[in-house]
Amino acid sequence: MKNMRLVVALTSALMLATVSGCASTEKSESTGEYIDDSVITTKVKTAIFNEPSLKTAEINVETFKGAVQLSGFVSEQGNITTASELARHVKGVTTVKNDMRLK
Repeated sequence: MKNMRLVVALTSALMLATVSGCASTEKSESTGEYIDDSVITTKVKTAIFNEPSLKTAEINVETFKGAVQLSGFVSEQGNITTASELARHVKGVTTVKNDMRLK
């Protein structure tokens, strides 16, 4: 009987540690959030790639909990605005931080 209680207690502790290890915090994402952010990043990159006036190799996209950060160097101010607008219109994007600079 004591062994059974010990096994149940250890199993419960292991399950609790596993579940809490997958939870998100202010500085880290859960597994589901990471996957969602990967999808958002891909959609933003696709939108930028499909815009003929933008050079996608010069624009970097990162996403954390729905917040998209654009960085890199572009040749015209209009490209910065265009990339920001494209990112804002992607489903799942909560905010866009634009750190792009002019060459």
